[in-house]
Amino acid sequence: MQSVRIDRVLRVSILVLVVVFVYVIYAAIHERVVVAGDSAPEFSITTDSGRTVSIPNFGGKILVLNFWASWCPPCVEETPSMSRFAQEYAGKGVVVLGVSVDKDEKAYRAFLQRFRPAFLTARELKTHEDYGTFMYPETYIIDANGKVLQKYVEPVDWMSPQTTSFINSLL
Repeated sequence: MQSVRIDRVLRVSILVLVVVFVYVIYAAIHERVVVAGDSAPEFSITTDSGRTVSIPNFGGKILVLNFWASWCPPCVEETPSMSRFAQEYAGKGVVVLGVSVDKDEKAYRAFLQRFRPAFLTARELKTHEDYGTFMYPETYIIDANGKVLQKYVEPVDWMSPQTTSFINSLL
């Protein structure tokens, strides 16, 4: 009788520990993934051009924050339209910041030399973690108050009517 009671207590204890463990993992992941409607995590990044971009003071009405890598084919695919978008919207209060997560600085520099992006770029290895970004490209549209208005978890055609219409609605 006593061993049955001990067995039951052990089973309940293990169940409680498993539930707590799953909850802790869920909470840790959930807190770290930024979605539309959230406040953007604060950061300060110095770009390759020497400009400092930070949340909450990024000097623009809208911030397009793009996390990418040189080894990522969809990132490469997205770069030309993002460059055209950045040129088109630079005078309209939109700041485009492409943050590379490349660990290899030579690969990063070779990418910049080959594609010559027309937007602000930086190589920085921490900020993407604060946003919960682990797949690339991933882009956040952030308003002047630091609120995430939109999140893209795939490459975007930045000059598509759907994308430009959305950005125009924010200006």
